[in-house]
Parts: sequence; C-alpha cells; structure tokens
Amino acid sequence: MDATTDKDPLVQEQIYDALCYLGESEPEEILNSCDEYLRQHDKLAYPHRVIILKAMETVVKNNIALLDKSTAKEVIRDWQQAASNVLVAVGQRFINKVMEEVLTKFQPGILPHYFVMQTFANLSVSNGE
Repeated sequence: MDATTDKDPLVQEQIYDALCYLGESEPEEILNSCDEYLRQHDKLAYPHRVIILKAMETVVKNNIALLDKSTAKEVIRDWQQAASNVLVAVGQRFINKVMEEVLTKFQPGILPHYFVMQTFANLSVSNGE
C-alpha cells in the first residue's frame, strides 16, 4: 500500500485495482489491512488516502453479502470518519465547494447522519477566524 504515494497515476490505479482484486477473494482481510494501514499512517496525504478508501468502498460494495456484521460495522464507521476528515482537509482550501456538498445532505424533516453533522462541525472549527 506504500505505493499509493507514487506520483504516477498508473501506479496508483494499479494499487487500487490490486486491492479490489484481492478483496474479491479475501474481503475481510483486505478491509482489515486497509483499515490498519490507514491507522498506522494517519499523516498519509489525502489524495493517497482516497485511493485506499475508494478501494475499501469497492470491496464493501462488491462483497457486502459476505461480510461479517461486526467487520462491516467497524469498517463503515472508520471509512466514514476518514471520508469526513478528507472533506475537512479539502475544506480548508475550498470551503465553499465542500460546504455546498455537505449542505445537500440536509433534507427537510430528516435527521442528518452523525458523520454529516460531525463534518459540518469540524469544517466550521477548522475554518473559524
């Protein structure tokens, strides 16, 4: 997974493809490995973190029926937290675009998801003056 930091988009795409391919035969192992890698590399640049998160998303979508409930629950929580962190980081430079996207998740009469609220709060804190 260290190769995700390679600047060559073809290498990045190959890493994504390899994670997805391995995820077809061992989805829980790949999800756990990706999760552990992201935890150990919490300073990983966001573009590189996104490659791993997208691979995790694909593995989950393609293997949802095979996943153990506890694995799915933990991966989804971690994945949502990581995605929220990516939005907050991008929002430090492109606050209007990120806020526009986050605000689309607020629907009249529907309680927003926890991570939408957390992202909204963290955006306001990180961009406070």
